Amino acid sequence: IAYDRLLTDTEAVDYYTTFNNYKVGQIQGQYVVDRFDLSNEAVTGPFTIEFTAGDPGDNNAGLFFSGAVDTLQPYLDSGKLVCLSGQLDFNSVATPDWDSATAQARMDNILSGYYADALTGGTTLDICLCSNDSTALGVTNSLVAAGYTAENIPVITGQDCDIANTKNMVKGLQAMSVFKDTRILAAQTVAMVSDILAGKTPETTSTYANGLMDVPTYECTPLFADASNYQELLIDSGYYTEEQLAD
Repeated sequence: IAYDRLLTDTEAVDYYTTFNNYKVGQIQGQYVVDRFDLSNEAVTGPFTIEFTAGDPGDNNAGLFFSGAVDTLQPYLDSGKLVCLSGQLDFNSVATPDWDSATAQARMDNILSGYYADALTGGTTLDICLCSNDSTALGVTNSLVAAGYTAENIPVITGQDCDIANTKNMVKGLQAMSVFKDTRILAAQTVAMVSDILAGKTPETTSTYANGLMDVPTYECTPLFADASNYQELLIDSGYYTEEQLAD
């Protein structure tokens, strides 16, 4: 059983348990659509956006990025969204090892190259579409170092509800994250193993192509998280304690 990450280019995998990772990107993209009312014909923008994706060696990273870009592509095509850096393909925006410092350094370069006068009346940066929380943390650190505050920081997306990022959401430094409750994924994997040991066919919801075969897959559902619902999702559910999220 491949757990969370699909084993690619091999037939030595029978099942896959994961979250719907394309949907993760869709949630991030749809948040931007809703936040800026992009589907409203009266809204013309343009709003500026920069993308930060994940590790090019991680199969999930491409799914996250594709889900977000596919959701936002109509607005990029219409000019409501504009990426001044021109970095719109996965390879250009990928972050090896999902490393926060790498994401921060890249955003430093983007800020100095395209938004240097943003805080003094020039072109503003409105949206930073980050595929996960470690890259979002690097982007946030870059923006804060450049002088941005909760009052004027771009809309920043993320994924995983990491502790540092959840604190940033509460502070107004990150707009949202996608919560993937690993307890649900673990429980589903245990159920799949139990079925296999009992000689039953495990429940699946879809298949994923791994390069050599279509792997029967069970997809768990990712959830939207922001400052308005983190208490219920993360603390009341027992995922984190109040002390872990105390600043």
